[in-house]
Amino acid sequence: MIKKNSDQVYSYVERQIHRLQALPPHPQKAMLAKLRRGVGKDPGELPELWGIFLQELPEELMSKTGQPTAAEWAIYVSLTMFALHQQGRERSMNSEEMKFGQAVRLLAEPGQEPQEGSAYRRFSALVTAQSLLEISQHLRGIIQLLRQKEIPLNYPALAKDLFLLQFPSSAPQVKLRWGQDYYYIPQEKENNKNKETDNHE
Repeated sequence: MIKKNSDQVYSYVERQIHRLQALPPHPQKAMLAKLRRGVGKDPGELPELWGIFLQELPEELMSKTGQPTAAEWAIYVSLTMFALHQQGRERSMNSEEMKFGQAVRLLAEPGQEPQEGSAYRRFSALVTAQSLLEISQHLRGIIQLLRQKEIPLNYPALAKDLFLLQFPSSAPQVKLRWGQDYYYIPQEKENNKNKETDNHE
């Protein structure tokens, strides 16, 4: 069930971002501004956001108790963070190719070791956070840094990860994958690094 629901979260966020990006410029800016006002708040707290994160939401992902479900939290956080990321940017800050760990690694300064720098500290704090609200607070700082450097991110994948992080059975896999993506060096770059080392010897 968790796997099925996580796939639905991915698909839903993907559809909502496409819907946002298909809007004419003025309505799009207005909706993104509304979403940004939702950063740091609970899902459902702002009525003007109900449509963007609840419209056509699969019934099995909806709350039956009045408390936001794991899916509603993941969808809400990812969409509000996308709006924050997109502010003042012409090209889309949603990219299917850019994994979360890889995007954070790009924030490191040239020549900086992976364990150094503010981006790594924020990343570590996010990974060890105990609640999605705490995770979203650390995530906000990372998204602001990504926005400054115009580094895009795969938001449907982020939403899926945020959903899976809320379950003890799947959270460790998400954290490991984020770490793998953070430390991953493409083969081409690794080959260039080895050549540079050889030339200095």
